[in-house]
Amino acid sequence: MLVKSYLAVVAAIILAVSSISQGAPPRNDSPSPIVVAHRGLILDAPENTLASFKACLELGFGFELDVQRTRDGHLMCLHDTTLDRTTDGKGLLASLTRYQTVGLDAGEWFSRRFRNERLPGIDQVFALIASYPKSNPIYAVDIKLKDKQVEADLVQLAKKYEVLDRLLFIGNTIQDEGVRERLWKADKSVQMAAVAHDSKELLVSLAHPQTNWVYVRYLPSAEEILKVHKQGKKIFIAGKTVAGQEPENWRHCIRHGIDAILTDYAIELGREIRQSIK
Repeated sequence: MLVKSYLAVVAAIILAVSSISQGAPPRNDSPSPIVVAHRGLILDAPENTLASFKACLELGFGFELDVQRTRDGHLMCLHDTTLDRTTDGKGLLASLTRYQTVGLDAGEWFSRRFRNERLPGIDQVFALIASYPKSNPIYAVDIKLKDKQVEADLVQLAKKYEVLDRLLFIGNTIQDEGVRERLWKADKSVQMAAVAHDSKELLVSLAHPQTNWVYVRYLPSAEEILKVHKQGKKIFIAGKTVAGQEPENWRHCIRHGIDAILTDYAIELGREIRQSIK
């Protein structure tokens, strides 16, 4: 059923936006921003599922994924701590073993077309990314847990599937020094970000010695973007200025060289980028 779900979502979305995905998927050295789809194609497929992520990979988009943990320690891809909203299960994910999650339906709540889509493990998501070796956007890992082991576990899994260089750690990472320290200890090559809510915080985030990205939650000026790049860092923008349909803000980001944009409207942003760089 997973294969059928993959084919359904990919066929439907690629048919609808075939004009977006002409040529090879964009790479990090492209002058245009990387589209990072919030929890996958959240408006077109069930969030945090392999079907949604596979569609992103087929379209050359990055995506953001959330991390939770089962009772027996397995890392799973789920935004909420509870199963109720996005699966047919009930209660806390942390109360179940991974084996007990296998039969959960994570797709039918969104549409009957996605019936029997499963709740994926982080290992499955990393394996899916690894199966697209020529696609090189950013995959943003939103760490939800505060168990002081998740950072090492994520890095270990990323190394196993050889995708560590394509991951950007966000979530608790952007504001918790302890999380950043544990990621740094696990592997000094990790890509991670510190948050900036305004111009004042930007200076603090930019000065952080271990981060290589600045995570901005406001629309920075052209001068601020240039300053970040001159420091050898990249800019990941998220929040209300870009999450919705914000073509003017998107064009500002494209024009001035924002490196990655997290949005619910990945398809529309992809179209805007394509039209802007003709």
